[in-house]
Amino acid sequence: MRGRTVLVTGGTRGVGAGIARAFADAGAHVLTCARRPPEQPLEGVEFTPLDLRDPPAVRTFFDALPRLDVLVNNAGGTPYRRLLDAEAERHAKVLELNLTAPLTASLAAYEQLRRSRGSIVMIGSVSGGRPSPGSAAYGAAKAGLAHLAASMAVEWAPRVRVNTLVVGMVRTEQSAGHYGGPDGIAAVARTVPLGRLATPGDVGAAAVFLASDAAAYISGASLQVHGGGEWPTFLGAMGRGPTGDPVASEGPADGPAASGEGRSGDPGPFQEGRSGGAGPSEEIRGERRGEWG
Repeated sequence: MRGRTVLVTGGTRGVGAGIARAFADAGAHVLTCARRPPEQPLEGVEFTPLDLRDPPAVRTFFDALPRLDVLVNNAGGTPYRRLLDAEAERHAKVLELNLTAPLTASLAAYEQLRRSRGSIVMIGSVSGGRPSPGSAAYGAAKAGLAHLAASMAVEWAPRVRVNTLVVGMVRTEQSAGHYGGPDGIAAVARTVPLGRLATPGDVGAAAVFLASDAAAYISGASLQVHGGGEWPTFLGAMGRGPTGDPVASEGPADGPAASGEGRSGDPGPFQEGRSGGAGPSEEIRGERRGEWG
C-alpha cells in the first residue's frame, strides 16, 4: 500500500481505528474523518473533522484532496431501540448515517478514485443478513449498503472496485459495557465457532486485503469476517455446545488485545465497524451511537 492515500471514515476509535492502523502499518498515507477528534491521536494518521451527513461539506472535503486511492466507509452505528419505541423520523436518522452517508462519501470520492483506479471498502454487518430486533433500522441500512456496493461495483467498473466486509462481533474498548464485563464477553465468545470475538486488527487486515493488488480481480464481493458465524441455537437448546459436547466450547474468550478499537462488536447496534455488539453507538441527538465521531 506504499504510495497510496487511504481515507477511513469514523477511523478514530474501535474498528475504525483498527482499520486505520492496519493501512498505516502497510505503508499507506492514512486520513480519517469524524465529527469529533480521537481521544488519543493515532500515529501516522491525519484527522479532519467532518460530519458525513452534511453533503456540501463532504463534497468540499473530497474536492480538496490531492489524491485518493482507497475509501473505507466505516462510520456508523446505532443505539438499541425497538421499533415501537420511536417515531419513523428517529429510525430514519440511523438510515441516514449508515446508508446515505456512505453513498454521499462514495459519490464525492468517485473522481479521485476513478483517476487512481482505486477501490471502496464498505464496512457492513451481519445485522444486514439476519433479523435485528432492537436495531432493525441499522440492519436494514446494512442490507442496503451491501446491495449498494454490489450495484456500484458494476456501474463503476472497471475503474473503481467496490467490496463489502460483513463484520461480526468485535472486541473493543466498549465491549465490557455491551456484554457485561469479562464473564459476559467470554459467554458471548463461546457462541462464535472460532471461540473469540474479532479484534479491530482482524477487520483491518481484511480491509487492507480487499484494497490491495492481491484482490485486483475482486469486486462486488461480500467478505464475511465473523469467526464462522454463530453456533446454531437449536443445538444449544439440546445442550450441545460448540464442540459438539454438552459443555462450553474450548478456546480463548477473545483474541490478542486490539490496539484500540471502535465499532465494538458486530458492527451492529452497539458499536461496529464498522465494541462488542455490532458497532459502537454513535450520537444521534444526544444518544451514544457508535463508533464514528
